[in-house]
Amino acid sequence: MSVDNSATTPSRDRYTKTFTPNIKLGVSSCLLGEHVRYDGGHKHNAYIVGTLSDYFTFESFCPEMAIGLGVPRPAIHLVKQSNDDIRCVGVKDSRIDVTEQLVECTDSQKSWHESLCGYILKKDSPSCGMERVKLYTNNQPRREGVGIYAGQLIKNLPYLPVEEEGRLGDARLRENFIQRVYVLYRWKSCVSQGLTPSILMNFHSQHKLIIMSRDQNKARTLGHLVAQVTKDSLDNVANQYINELMITLKQVASVGNHVNVLQHIQGYLKRQLDAADKAELCETLEQYRFGNLPLIVPITLLKHHFRKAPNEFINSSYYMNPYPAEMKLLNSL
Repeated sequence: MSVDNSATTPSRDRYTKTFTPNIKLGVSSCLLGEHVRYDGGHKHNAYIVGTLSDYFTFESFCPEMAIGLGVPRPAIHLVKQSNDDIRCVGVKDSRIDVTEQLVECTDSQKSWHESLCGYILKKDSPSCGMERVKLYTNNQPRREGVGIYAGQLIKNLPYLPVEEEGRLGDARLRENFIQRVYVLYRWKSCVSQGLTPSILMNFHSQHKLIIMSRDQNKARTLGHLVAQVTKDSLDNVANQYINELMITLKQVASVGNHVNVLQHIQGYLKRQLDAADKAELCETLEQYRFGNLPLIVPITLLKHHFRKAPNEFINSSYYMNPYPAEMKLLNSL
């Protein structure tokens, strides 16, 4: 049976409309300006509300409110006990222990969590912090904790792109997170339309260069995995594939890996470019390697050449078109 590739993932004009309601992000409520903090305040984030809202639908949630703590409420923090058990308890009254409530709350949200393509959490929060949350041992804090809600969320859905609002200020982490969100969105689109071995192999082909920018060996391993898929093994292979893929994509692509991928792409033009064009492209790649140009420059130049000399594999790949160009994420890499 032939497969209409344009139906399995967004079309080649995939991002002419920037806002895609189907791309849902979970967001800590305080980051959207909701007054849910323990002191009645909020942590409105201008980038999330002012920029990302143009591309995504937000699902707002505050686990501390969900378990009935209310506003205002006693402050809570993470404490490591003598048996190494980590509890989320009141700062002033340690008899307030909401650890189990937060875990149960997270588990009870799993149905809508599974509809998400990503989640942005509030940093430093004993419930929502993804990393480096203050963890107290004998009243001494060390930044080595994970919020109870955040930890259980990641445990339940290890493939889900999760990031903190503070880390989104880092250009490389920001781009990595958004790219993973769009990869998972495209995967969910394939699954919702009915995954087949052919669609799975096509999905891998479209994302092969993105995977190579993280780990070339993993790209080969995943390629071997999908090459062996059958109708009978599809479910198991698909589950293994998406979990390994999303874990691999957590790695932030290095400049060296990007250069390797760009040179690989350049190889598809070896018969189409004259000596002057080849020299210009090689010089542009070197300038990117040395940090004198952002990634968008060699990618734009390659796109220019492929418009004149189209290639089916490159045209179907998402490496040079991973998300809406209007987001300008490649301009800072």
